[in-house]
Amino acid sequence: MFEDGELERFVAAAQAGDPGSMEYLLAKLRPVVLRRCSRFLPHHADAEEAAQDALLSISKHLGEYGGRGSFLGWVTVIASNAARSTYRSMRRRAEDSHADLPESVDPRTTSVIAGTRLDVMEALAALEQRHPALVEAFVLRDLGDLTYIQVAEVLDAPLSTVKDRIHKARSFMRERLATGL
Repeated sequence: MFEDGELERFVAAAQAGDPGSMEYLLAKLRPVVLRRCSRFLPHHADAEEAAQDALLSISKHLGEYGGRGSFLGWVTVIASNAARSTYRSMRRRAEDSHADLPESVDPRTTSVIAGTRLDVMEALAALEQRHPALVEAFVLRDLGDLTYIQVAEVLDAPLSTVKDRIHKARSFMRERLATGL
């Protein structure tokens, strides 16, 4: 994706206000962000919407990135949050329209992958509601594919705390996905 040192140079130049560097940086990040959002959202159009929101957020908040932790870890947090936000927004719109939401995914009309993602998003929403402190570490490690050390850097938390949060979140998610409750 980026050659040695290229990412750091473009981040620094974009932070300094170079519009060409910002454009190049966002263009290079777009496939990464879209892949991340696609891991959360079952439909490509929804993932595209979330990716656009994430890229906009990256461009607006790039000046806030201070070099603590990896830049791609920072991007992963933004993309994951954008995807989760898009999902919550879609769910609220469906509930506000009083549409009948199916109790479970219909395998005749939904692919296995999409159904699984919807189940994960529902379980993730329940985790966020019941144990909000566990969500971000879980998302970064298991859905964001960051290492435990990278998660600890991004969250500015001790490695042992990160591992404990991920363990508890996995237990919750495993039970929730197995029982559907």
